[in-house]
Amino acid sequence: MDTIAPNVGAAFRADRLGHFHDAAAYARYRQAYDRALATLPAPSATLDVPTGFGTVRAYRFGPADGVPLLLLPGRAAAAPMWEANLAGLARNRPVYAVDLMGEPGLSVQTRPLTSSEDQAAWLTSLVDALPEPELHVLGLSIGGWSALNLVVRRPAGIRSLVLLEPAVTFGGITWKVVVVSLGSVLPMPGAVRRRLLSWISGGADASEDEPVAELIASGMRDFTAALPRPDYPTDEQIAGIDLPTLVVIGGRSIIHNPEKAVARARRLLRHGTVELWPEASHAVNGEFPERVETTVNAFLAEVERRP
Repeated sequence: MDTIAPNVGAAFRADRLGHFHDAAAYARYRQAYDRALATLPAPSATLDVPTGFGTVRAYRFGPADGVPLLLLPGRAAAAPMWEANLAGLARNRPVYAVDLMGEPGLSVQTRPLTSSEDQAAWLTSLVDALPEPELHVLGLSIGGWSALNLVVRRPAGIRSLVLLEPAVTFGGITWKVVVVSLGSVLPMPGAVRRRLLSWISGGADASEDEPVAELIASGMRDFTAALPRPDYPTDEQIAGIDLPTLVVIGGRSIIHNPEKAVARARRLLRHGTVELWPEASHAVNGEFPERVETTVNAFLAEVERRP
């Protein structure tokens, strides 16, 4: 039983806090969340970490020892979206999977997020609250932006950075993303919403019979976010990152121009390993879970071998 009440109802709109539309919307979402969470390995711990902007829900997986990996999900996805990846990533190290503040999930926002600095601040509070002195950070999509925004502003305690199809990071969003984003703010038939989800994921299964797709669709339908527009990082900010960084861009992604994103990342990252996977879409983690596991684990192992 959760001890922290979710934000439910229109009253939270006036306070600029992410919230579920009503009790029925939260019930639908929670059913989808629990169904998707049940597909993950059993967590060794479930944490509700207080920050200055609310409480962050985090799950810990894997062994007790090692430098942990912190997973930041995509928009409207929450921690259960890592179902295809968790077992492989947590085989040899601890892994924390979190629900982003202000997004659908079981994190509960209590203070408005008004800037990219605020976005880095709540994430820093989470990093500081974890018992390990340092960790690796992996983000997908808007989670990739969140990870990069963190290390640009507050890199203390971060050992390395992994960015899978990061949004608003190495390339500006395309008109196709604008169209898909309408699915999160406008009422529309479920079939149309599922088609948009499939489009952004390059044709991946968006049937609501699939637990993670059901979770994302419910988050888009039943939750209203009040988040600031992500700041597009400058050349100077990216060039200033003094961390080993792995970037994976999908050649079929609609989130940005893949070739231009790869070129910018290779040009600016001082310690970057930048890979273009031609057959991958924005849903690279679900399309190529074994390759993600192998690539990320090899990168982290190499980082940890360095002095």
